[in-house]
Amino acid sequence: MPAKGKHRRPKTQRFTRSIAAAGTGGAALALPLLGAAGAHAATPQTAPEKAVQSLSATGQKAAAEKGGDARTYTVKAGDYLAKIAESEDVDGGWKKLYADNRETIGEDPSLIHPGLKLSVDGEAATGAPEKSSSPKASAAAPSGASKSSSPEESPEPAQSTESAAGDAAPAGQAASASGYSSPVPGGGVGTGYKVAGSMWSSGYHTGVDFSVPTGTSLKAVGAGTVVSAGWAGAYGNQVVIKLDDGYYAQYAHLSSLSVSAGQTVSAGQQVGLSGSTGNSTGPHLHFEIRTSPNYGSDVDPVSYLRSKGVSL
Repeated sequence: MPAKGKHRRPKTQRFTRSIAAAGTGGAALALPLLGAAGAHAATPQTAPEKAVQSLSATGQKAAAEKGGDARTYTVKAGDYLAKIAESEDVDGGWKKLYADNRETIGEDPSLIHPGLKLSVDGEAATGAPEKSSSPKASAAAPSGASKSSSPEESPEPAQSTESAAGDAAPAGQAASASGYSSPVPGGGVGTGYKVAGSMWSSGYHTGVDFSVPTGTSLKAVGAGTVVSAGWAGAYGNQVVIKLDDGYYAQYAHLSSLSVSAGQTVSAGQQVGLSGSTGNSTGPHLHFEIRTSPNYGSDVDPVSYLRSKGVSL
């Protein structure tokens, strides 16, 4: 086939094509080097590369700024809302911070714990975890409520039992002549009311701590109805009683419960045993008196009890 032989005869052409092919194939690999080596090629090759790098950096910065619109703060040990609001310059202070993160924190702003993420940019947090249980006036919280806000491992589930008739103290033994009783038998007051400290969300102690060993019988300070009995996050196992005079008595860190939500109690009746559940440094009773079931409505518990004729 003469025609075919003619095309294949000049070997120099095939060698030339091989060099051209090799040069073409290697251009993609050698292109940056050629651009850097040639005086005239340096400008067109390196300039776009820098432009791409600059554009990439700009894009990353913009992405970072866009992602940084929602500022969050992770709660650390010793934090409380007032402290966080001040350190993060939250407009409106701790109340605004609490309002923006109410779904995350729950009904009680004192129940924050290490690891909790809070929105600190003035925007309400979304995708909040399950709220912890808290006392409510309209509906009693069941025993064994949610433990999502607990900063520690959960203890044995609280068991609510109907109080036996023998739980009530004999007349005159615990209750005063006015019908009110001390929450503990002869326990001394440890941490007093409104003592300042960084371990509390409000910046101060909202109740009083009675120094008693685990298993001490705790008494209803007055007649009323149990509105909450169960787990309450940092408060551990708690009992909240709506007293007949409209005030609310809270017992926290209990080792076990002797009453259940909805149950009526009399002054001096056992409501549980003291312990160290929840955020607690040791066995004691944290006791509060509130004007409503909501956090922040606390009054001096000792003054309240003394006004009822209870000797402390």
